[in-house]
Amino acid sequence: MPIEPIRTTFQIQLLSHEQLNRLQEATLTILEEVGVRFPSQKALAIFADHGALVDHDTQIVRIPRDLVRRAMATVPRYFNLGARDPACDLHLQECVTYFATDGCGVETIDFETGQRRSSVKADVERMARVADYLSSIAFYWPMISAQDFGRAAPLHELDASWNNMGKHIQSETLMGEVPARYGIEMGTVIAGDKDELRRRPLFSVVICTIAPLAQDKEGIEGALLLAEAGIPVGFLAMPTMGTTAPSTFAGALAVGDAEIISATVLMQLAHPGAPVFHSLMEAWADPRSGAYVAYQAKARCRYAQIELAHHWGMPALGGAFGTESVNPGTWQAAADVAMDPILVSLVGTEIVTGLGLNRSYTLLHAESLILDDELYHRARNTLMDLEVDDNTLALDSIRAVGPGGHFMAQEHTRKHMRTMMEMGVTHQLGPDGKYRDPLEVAREKVNWILNNHQPEPLEEAKRAELSRILAAAGRELG
Repeated sequence: MPIEPIRTTFQIQLLSHEQLNRLQEATLTILEEVGVRFPSQKALAIFADHGALVDHDTQIVRIPRDLVRRAMATVPRYFNLGARDPACDLHLQECVTYFATDGCGVETIDFETGQRRSSVKADVERMARVADYLSSIAFYWPMISAQDFGRAAPLHELDASWNNMGKHIQSETLMGEVPARYGIEMGTVIAGDKDELRRRPLFSVVICTIAPLAQDKEGIEGALLLAEAGIPVGFLAMPTMGTTAPSTFAGALAVGDAEIISATVLMQLAHPGAPVFHSLMEAWADPRSGAYVAYQAKARCRYAQIELAHHWGMPALGGAFGTESVNPGTWQAAADVAMDPILVSLVGTEIVTGLGLNRSYTLLHAESLILDDELYHRARNTLMDLEVDDNTLALDSIRAVGPGGHFMAQEHTRKHMRTMMEMGVTHQLGPDGKYRDPLEVAREKVNWILNNHQPEPLEEAKRAELSRILAAAGRELG
């Protein structure tokens, strides 16, 4: 199925240039005066070699602002994300927004039995096939984890994805030097050689920072290896206002941004020009219970983060969808996410994650991906250019019908009527002539895709090589 990204001819700006400058200045101050903890001797050595102030006892690095600016000047503003099917390559650019599924959930509602259970690799395979079919999905986050493969699960998620779809894969679980090395080896098999993998990276990786103001050893050392191979790496900060970040949007943005920029600086010092993207998703700690609440922070943070990333000259990975509702098809499930794809596109996000999971990104109902696909295409159609030309103005038909007439008999009407309105899951007629339950329609669509859509299979030699790599990784990782 061809990819249909959201394209806009205009954008909105939510923050002023002055506000963006102040946020950026706050980040520079935090990096220079407070610092970020890097629990990695490799990272500390790179920073020390380039003139940062490194305290080896506390592992805190303070980075002078001139060093930050020099390093950030080498970050590419746009780059490409390759795919097994070259027709699905993503060329990051202005006014085009590509969406992905959400991940990496740990539970699923079994599609056959309806029982709630832990996710396994077979679930990753099934959902990869569904995502491959949907034109809303431009790249794939493995939606659930392959928990039946332990520490090697991230590699099995890559294997399940490449064997069941032709689109770009973005892993958010590939952490550490050993898994990264195996991931690069698997990507090289799919691409054909290392140079082709660098030219058209078939996967990318998201590395989470640790709030407040710390990095993960495995994450940062794996990222260095990936950056060396030309694999795009994104750093995702997830500050929670009131606990791991100040209880104000601006303060939380500054803390999260400092985490992202510190890691980006490290990548550029080690490998200038390495493709890196910026991602920041704030949440809110409910003061009554301490519970993690994501939707409260969406409006101000999710879109401000994108403008802040662009202010640094970086592409942004935005967040959308991800309802806190446990059940699909409810009012809350739609209300939590309905505006997301429109706003995140209008502020110019290059790539966005989020379709298909419930209960704050942890629970998979397969039907939810179809319902989110519906919301996505409503947003895409809303932002689509209005075609105004001789054909769409239909003046000849208007003259022929005249006042008080009817357009049904016109050839122009017959030509365009079937394509003007897309009949989504909410407008499917039943035998009684009434609209059917959208959840029932969504379930049927998942079932149809699984029974009928067969992505182009991997060559047998590549499948065998992936199996060999997975076996070696299993022995080393346990």
